[in-house]
Amino acid sequence: MATKRDYYEILGLSKGATPDQIKSAYRKLAKQYHPDINKDPDAPKKFEEIQEAYDVLKDDQKRAQYDQFGHAAFEQGAGGNPYGAGGFGGQGFSADDLGDIFSSFFGGGARQSRGRSTGPRKGNDSLYRVRIDFMDAINGKKITIPLTYDEQCPHCHGSGAENPSDVCTCSRCHGTGTIRTTQRTIFGAMESTSSCPDCNGTGKKVTNRCHECGGSGYKRVHKDLEVQIPAGINNGQQIRVAGKGERGINGGENGDLYVEINVKDHSTFRREGDDIHMDITMSFVDAALGDEIQVDTVYGPVSVQIPSGTQPDAILKLKGKGVKNLRTKNPGDQYLHMKLKTPEKLTRTQKELLEQFRAETKGKSKKR
Repeated sequence: MATKRDYYEILGLSKGATPDQIKSAYRKLAKQYHPDINKDPDAPKKFEEIQEAYDVLKDDQKRAQYDQFGHAAFEQGAGGNPYGAGGFGGQGFSADDLGDIFSSFFGGGARQSRGRSTGPRKGNDSLYRVRIDFMDAINGKKITIPLTYDEQCPHCHGSGAENPSDVCTCSRCHGTGTIRTTQRTIFGAMESTSSCPDCNGTGKKVTNRCHECGGSGYKRVHKDLEVQIPAGINNGQQIRVAGKGERGINGGENGDLYVEINVKDHSTFRREGDDIHMDITMSFVDAALGDEIQVDTVYGPVSVQIPSGTQPDAILKLKGKGVKNLRTKNPGDQYLHMKLKTPEKLTRTQKELLEQFRAETKGKSKKR
């Protein structure tokens, strides 16, 4: 007979290990060598060895016997089976240990849902993206979306039955929509819950199907849906259209459709919130002397007085010429970013005048 390894050695512990250290070492090794995770041919044997060591060392009485007599304490007639009457995986594994191990492996597989709704449930929402022009976002526009979705059957209202009396409770799951099965594992008896195959988890069965939809409870439809784009909508914002999303469950209403707006860039205007920004290019002479110019806004051209002495990169504000806020309807402002342009070529007269201007400017500077 092969000599058994020391239980403390199996768990990588010393004889003075605390209960918390024993539990921690066991969990780490159990996860490492569990046959469902580790596909090494030796993993099941190692896992069984780890389990055997833990079942003894976690129990104060068994641990004391083992510390005094070693493995002989549990041989036939010496001290009994360390796993109790249930054999391997019987009394040795607590509910907390089982929950923790399964939580590590399967994200909480030992915790089963206690109930399941078989009543009508609203369907999931859907998303539809549409790209529109910059000015359509400013002023608003009605658009048409080609939409394909499942519409609730007008005859059976989603039940799938010809008449309300043609719906009965499933005899297999008794209306719960689920069935429970029990399996024997190395951890003992495990109970699992699955969808009832007879009613597909609805808890109900239809004895006479609807003649309009054939029992599905819905119809696949293709429609051109009109959607009003409100004035002032911004890039990335969404418009909710009720009842045009995915179909409901067990006769529940459809989810909602969300139309996400993607706005194209404009060649002149830049939008920041409710404000509009644009660059204005003008000659340094007009900036120095001042001028009156026509400026485009999102609502049409306006006349703007450029003050004399305007500096490069100066910003002028046109109050109320921005975008109207979706909620308050109050407009933002428009900002003009002044970009001064220096002429690349000058006539002789222009050059003489500028030379005269420079001389006068230098003369004034010397007098100061």
